[in-house]
Amino acid sequence: MKNKALTTIVLIVAIVVIVGKSFFYVVPETQQVVVTQFGEFKRIVKDAGLKFKIPFIETINRFDKRVLIWDGNPSQVPTREKRYIEVDTYARWQIEDPLKFFKTLRTQSRALKKLDDIVDASVRDQISNNDLIETVRDSSREMIMKIDVEGERGDELVKVTKGRSVIEKNIFEDSEKSVKDYGIKLIDVRIKRLNYVEQVRRKVYGRMREERLRVAEKYLSEGKGEMMKVRGEIENEKKRILSEAYRKSQEIKGQADAEATKIYAQAYSKDPEFYAFSRSLDSYEKSLTASSTLILSTSSQYLKYLTDDNTSKD
Repeated sequence: MKNKALTTIVLIVAIVVIVGKSFFYVVPETQQVVVTQFGEFKRIVKDAGLKFKIPFIETINRFDKRVLIWDGNPSQVPTREKRYIEVDTYARWQIEDPLKFFKTLRTQSRALKKLDDIVDASVRDQISNNDLIETVRDSSREMIMKIDVEGERGDELVKVTKGRSVIEKNIFEDSEKSVKDYGIKLIDVRIKRLNYVEQVRRKVYGRMREERLRVAEKYLSEGKGEMMKVRGEIENEKKRILSEAYRKSQEIKGQADAEATKIYAQAYSKDPEFYAFSRSLDSYEKSLTASSTLILSTSSQYLKYLTDDNTSKD
């Protein structure tokens, strides 16, 4: 009996729970609900909390209330000057009218596909109606870093009339008009990345390498010219220093010779005969050796201090 009573109580509790769940439902803060009855719209519930419904008759259709992400696939788009580029965009959106969303799209996956069609079409239209520079840059301000080589970076001289922010704004406004029919609120659309298509990219990279090589050659040429200039200045300075040193050495030598001559003159004036004798001895020492042979006349002044006559006089 006790087992039967316990089983009955458990069964009653389970039935109450099941029936209670069919009468009530919970709406989280992140969701909004469209209630339908046999497929027909009954009401919209946006406030969070515990809500009542008619069991087995009313159906709860839940939709996200948060800001959602749309990330488009990169697509190839030609610019106005027929340059093919890859454009990668993203957007932020929200289900603003859940009833309209329920009637037209029902699911987020279908909404993402619809955004693919709408946003991609607007991006293609805006990019193809503008030059590449308009999509890349936002103003005509001078580049912080640029190469001062004649004929290089010609695109930088093109004046920007709209700029990237204006193009993004036009994409947003065009897309916003279309998504309203589906109960969607478009919050923002941005261009995430731009790049040339693969075929053009290889050519661009090749040209960039050639530009770098030309710039390198320019810098090397300027460096060599500066090196030759410095070497010339060094050589001129070297010659100037040597010339100045030679001039000073000659001046010093001249002064020394003059001083020596003065001393010799003073010594000579004191005892001319002794001076002549001393100089003659120096000459004999330098010119006469054991193997020397001189042929001179007896009247030669060179033999003045070697002759017997001179000796007898002394």
